[in-house]
Amino acid sequence: MSATRARFIDVHILHSVPFSNLNRDDTNSVKTVQYGNSLRTRISSQSWKRAARTDFERHIGQAALRTRRIGERVTLHLSENGWPTDLAQRAGAHVAAASGIKFELAKAKDPNAAEKAPPVPVPNKVLTNALLYVPATAIGELASIAEEHRAELESAKDIKKPTDKTILSKEQQLRVEGVLRSRNGVINVFGRMLAEIDDANVDGAVQVAHALTTHETDVETDYFSAVDDVTRLWGDTAGSGHMGHAEFSSGTFYRFATIDLDDLAANIGPDPQAARELVSAFLHAFIRSLPQAKKNATAPHTAPDLVHLAVRGDRPLSFASAFEEPVRAADQGGYAVPSRTALTAYATAVNTLMGSRHIVNAGWASSHTKDLDGIGRRHDSFDELVDQAVTAALPQDTAGASA
Repeated sequence: MSATRARFIDVHILHSVPFSNLNRDDTNSVKTVQYGNSLRTRISSQSWKRAARTDFERHIGQAALRTRRIGERVTLHLSENGWPTDLAQRAGAHVAAASGIKFELAKAKDPNAAEKAPPVPVPNKVLTNALLYVPATAIGELASIAEEHRAELESAKDIKKPTDKTILSKEQQLRVEGVLRSRNGVINVFGRMLAEIDDANVDGAVQVAHALTTHETDVETDYFSAVDDVTRLWGDTAGSGHMGHAEFSSGTFYRFATIDLDDLAANIGPDPQAARELVSAFLHAFIRSLPQAKKNATAPHTAPDLVHLAVRGDRPLSFASAFEEPVRAADQGGYAVPSRTALTAYATAVNTLMGSRHIVNAGWASSHTKDLDGIGRRHDSFDELVDQAVTAALPQDTAGASA
């Protein structure tokens, strides 16, 4: 094993996905990219990162909340704990205003809208101009501040325009800012951008690339119709009850992400056990996650075909260039086999070029039965692969301390 100190864990994945549209643009069309002068299907990094983050939250038992409607969530919390609705709404609005972030009042909801109604009435919806990203536990902490100042809030005026000031004192405003500045494992790993509050930004420890097909793809248009059951039963007229169309594609995707162990350590401090848990949770989440768009119509719930993890001491190294020349389908059809061949050939060449002494550990796992050269040791399962990579990157001594 290399004596190089571990800095990054690179995740390389080949993932074949059937007829689907996992990530749509603003016109509900399949996202694409021109790469190597050929059209590829693309899934944005934000889409796959969110899918990984929600899985990550379940894995570590923590959650984070991204919202402009922090005041409404405080209102709901207070209402569920016995506060009158009007007082809970006033308190939520004052807490949101106490953040120091500029805000606006949302327009009244269209009563005919098909969206779900909020759990409690909130006539004055204070929307912060910036999306707040806080641990889910922050809602209870903000509600506690309101509880402590219930008497003042009972006599306070409602916030009715963006220039209205909160009744909370400067000291309590600083407490609100402190809550909004707090973080948990989710934020420490994925990062946070919140320039409106001093020292609230958190540099994420993970970097995620847009997924793209290893081969040229075509976007297919699916025309569909919906049967009107009464018309079908009575047979008194012809035609469907509704007609429409949607775009789909399929293919073998190359996915890449990396986690910076130094950035993670800077975020969480000297806590080797927490680092191991968070790194392991992220690797599992990124490997197993899948964006959920159109899931009811396509159920594209496939597993990755190949996962390669490389622990590096120098810099992250994507293998996307292995597919700059799009792979061609195998003689018997399919892109998974030629994609594996292209990835391993490129990995071998680029690791020779960059120098293998920077590789602390490398391994892979696949449903493919044949061995693959150039990407390290084979493992029987993704669990075993992740455990080996985490152990190599963040070793422990026999007493359980960080080596």
